[in-house]
Amino acid sequence: MNSRATELKRRPAKVKIYVSTGEGVEIDWADGHVSRYDFPFLRDSCPCAVCNDEREKKEREKSKGLPALPMFKERVKARGAKPIGNYAIQIDFSDNHATGIYSFEYLRSICPCADCAKEARASGS
Repeated sequence: MNSRATELKRRPAKVKIYVSTGEGVEIDWADGHVSRYDFPFLRDSCPCAVCNDEREKKEREKSKGLPALPMFKERVKARGAKPIGNYAIQIDFSDNHATGIYSFEYLRSICPCADCAKEARASGS
């Protein structure tokens, strides 16, 4: 992919955050792609250091064969969201977590749509 196409792929044309309805985040990308993320998915994908450490810990335990006990978690919602410069958004979640900064590059890389999943598998990501 050439650098212009890569730049368009990572640049949002329009960002809509549906806090009051709870629908999540919708991004229309400059290359014409549309990504939709629900708030529980974004919370589970939080890129902050604490959440990354927690995911790594769970993976280590899983690889050691330690059972992961399922726990009831109330469906997380967003209480608010704000832009971080021209490069990211920050979401204040109902579980009192608000430290994750979701860069647009990161959001595009975790797009949950079938086309992006297929592209990620094809590239080995």
